[in-house]
Formats: sequence, structure tokens, C-alpha cells
Amino acid sequence: MRLHDVTVGRIVNTHGVRGELRVLPLDGSPEFLTRFRTFYVDGVPFNVETARVHKGCALLRFTGVNDMDAALVLKGRELSIDRADAADVPFFDAELPGMEVFDGQSGERLGTLTKVEPYPASKVYTVRGEHTYLIPAVPDAFILSVDVDRNRMEVRVWEGLAQDAN
Repeated sequence: MRLHDVTVGRIVNTHGVRGELRVLPLDGSPEFLTRFRTFYVDGVPFNVETARVHKGCALLRFTGVNDMDAALVLKGRELSIDRADAADVPFFDAELPGMEVFDGQSGERLGTLTKVEPYPASKVYTVRGEHTYLIPAVPDAFILSVDVDRNRMEVRVWEGLAQDAN
């Protein structure tokens, strides 16, 4: 992966015999993936010829990937984009691990965000410090601010978020 790439999807299968790839988005919707013209697989750029949505996945066809055999070589790989191509997106889940997390009211450092996990209602951030916190990724209710440039997240701490507190 190149320095400024962000992983946004995983190629889960082929679609048809003309080289289309079924891509499951890691962040956001399949429609989001259709807006990009270049993706990277293991640092190698692939230009998009066609992009559409079908049954919850993005179907992408890359220049030079013209049949099922060529597409099968890419199955199971992750797709990345250049972060600058998504400057309007405040942050991606892949950018959050390692971020310092603070109580938005007291300013106390709670720990480091170690994991982003998908759950049916919302994603959950695992924060490890003196205690382990499981924080729902719900803006305003729990997540007050995220500043990727400063590597800082502020959260609202509700009773019961610390998993190992007395």
C-alpha cells in the first residue's frame, strides 16, 4: 500500500464473464465506490472502465481486466484509493486505529482506539487505556469530534462504557 492510500473495499468475487468484479465496501455504501476513477491493488493502479451497483456490491470493470480469468486473479484482494481523491470524507475507519481518545467533558485521556467493529445498530470503537471502553460510533450521542490531523477523538462517556470498571 502506498503512503496516502485508504482501503475502501474487498473484491469478493467476479461477476459475469467480461471481467467485472464484485466489490464489498468497507466504509459507506457501494454507490460511494462508483465515484472513483482509479483504485489500487497492492499498490498497483487500476483505472475504472465501468462502475455500477448490484445487490449491495459495487461492480467494477478495470481497464485491461477483460475476462473472468483476469478478474479471478484479483479475487480476495483489498481495494484502496488515494486519500486525496476523497478529501470531502472526514475520516475512514481504517484511519482510526491508533487515535488518542479523550473524554469531551473532562479532557481526561481514556486511551487509544484499537479496533473498529461493525454491529447491526452501529459500529463500535474499542478504546484501551486504564480501562477498556466499547463506544458506539454514534455522532453527537457518543462521538463529539474526530480530528485525524491531530490524531484526536473526543467522546461523551456514559456510565457502563468501561467494560472492566468496578
